[in-house]
Formats: sequence, structure tokens, C-alpha cells
Amino acid sequence: MAKDDTIENRVYLFESLASSYISAASELLSSEDEAVRARAMRALADLAYLSCVVSDTGHLSPEQVRQRALGAPESTPTEGDEDDKGRKGKKHK
Repeated sequence: MAKDDTIENRVYLFESLASSYISAASELLSSEDEAVRARAMRALADLAYLSCVVSDTGHLSPEQVRQRALGAPESTPTEGDEDDKGRKGKKHK
């Protein structure tokens, strides 16, 4: 379970991102076209997901956060690298 400060970070980040998006996409969110509204709502959902990823991964490098946000598979740590839990990897043959 996330710590309270992480939850607060999620909320503040989402609030900021969503506010900017809503200002720019208010016409899309109120469109009479259901497909247009659905795409706009998916964008808000993506912003909520991104807020959680960024807030929950402060211990990771920017590249690792980017990979998580994009849903890219995590690479296996190699010798000298640390995974997201700080564990050292082994050299692969």
C-alpha cells in the first residue's frame, strides 16, 4: 500500500496535469460525439496513471520511470547495474 505522502503526490500531480489538459481539451470533453468524449476521458485516465507512476518511482532513474510510464518491459540488470529495488544484477553470457 502506498504511503500517505505518495498518495498526496499522486493527487497534486494529477490535479496539475488534469487541469492543464482540461483547459486545452474542454471542447473534446463536452463533445456530442461519444467517441471524441471517450478519447478525451482515456487521456485523463492516462494522466492519472502517469501521476501514479511518477509519484511511486522516485527511487528510479528518469529512464526507468520513462520505461514504466510507457509500459516497456524492464531490462534484466547486468553486472554493476541495480534494479528498481537496489539489487545488483549478474553478468549474462
